Amino acid sequence: MARRRTVGYVQNEWVCPNCNTRNKGGIKACENCGAPQPENVQFELPSEQKFVTDENAVKAAQAGADIHCGFCGTRNPATATTCSQCGADLKEGKARAAGQVMQQPAAQPKIVKCDNCGTENPSSNAVCSNCGSPLPKLAPAQPAFNAPQARSGLSPAAPLTGKKSSRAPWVIAAAVLGCLALICVAVLVLFVFPSSSVQATVTDVYWQTSVPVQEVQAVNYSNERGNPPSDAYNVSCHDESQDVCEQKTIDKGNGYSEVVEDCHTETTTYCSYTVDEWTTIQTYTLDGHDLQPVYQNPSVSSDQRLGNESETLTVYFTTEDGSQETYTADSISEFQQFTIGSAWTLNMNLAGGILSVEP
Repeated sequence: MARRRTVGYVQNEWVCPNCNTRNKGGIKACENCGAPQPENVQFELPSEQKFVTDENAVKAAQAGADIHCGFCGTRNPATATTCSQCGADLKEGKARAAGQVMQQPAAQPKIVKCDNCGTENPSSNAVCSNCGSPLPKLAPAQPAFNAPQARSGLSPAAPLTGKKSSRAPWVIAAAVLGCLALICVAVLVLFVFPSSSVQATVTDVYWQTSVPVQEVQAVNYSNERGNPPSDAYNVSCHDESQDVCEQKTIDKGNGYSEVVEDCHTETTTYCSYTVDEWTTIQTYTLDGHDLQPVYQNPSVSSDQRLGNESETLTVYFTTEDGSQETYTADSISEFQQFTIGSAWTLNMNLAGGILSVEP
């Protein structure tokens, strides 16, 4: 069952479209030019987010969405019944949108320079401390990545944001993809694409064949995830549960956002059991330095069987400059073409490995 708890409340910001001043979410008229907040202005999270602790601020945050007067547009608290500006009945008003997941802002510089007088101000300032001019608007917010995580004991007193990269996620993703692409190209050039061809002569061949003998044996499995197979016995299972939580910042529509933690319990079953399986108990091998590989033919009892045969087929070359190269044939028919003393062209990669051979 999903569970939600409130971690705390933070005050939003809004930018005055008249003078570009940043105002705290609880302020209903611009502190710089006095213009009322328009209905279509959106709340944003500040670059530095701290939980509000003032009792009145918490109560304001817990109230419903503010209402814009249908006659004069003034923003009123959800508890108001008449407009504080014109006295109109707020039944004709429009409540602000609420419930949206807020976007976390991009990391901001600690100092913001005033465009009017050049004074350096803390980024938390809305207006210049020297001339009172509105400070430049911070960079646009980037989407928040609220990845599910195991409960880690989040404290309401802890800051909401830590050190974040100042680069946009798409820039980082593009850089990572670019690096991966370069690595793939390097691997292809080094190991896959031929870089040279050399002439070589077959100086030796070697084969080894393997024939496994199998019988049914009891195989024990411990703490395997999921349900056991239908033919398992000595089954013992247990469940392990973990709370997986996701933190979100939800717009309350009144200048504040509620930081919530949504949690649900994930339960995984682990089982220990025994299954009867065909198991290799012995492998018979033969080898030789000719072009006619043969396989051992061991006798088996009624409760045994022969497993799949396998072979290793190796060809040894000496190149014109005297270096030794080794090649593994894919099949016996290919292997039998490499007669001692025959000449071949070896296509090599940059790493010095044989990619292919040609007569």
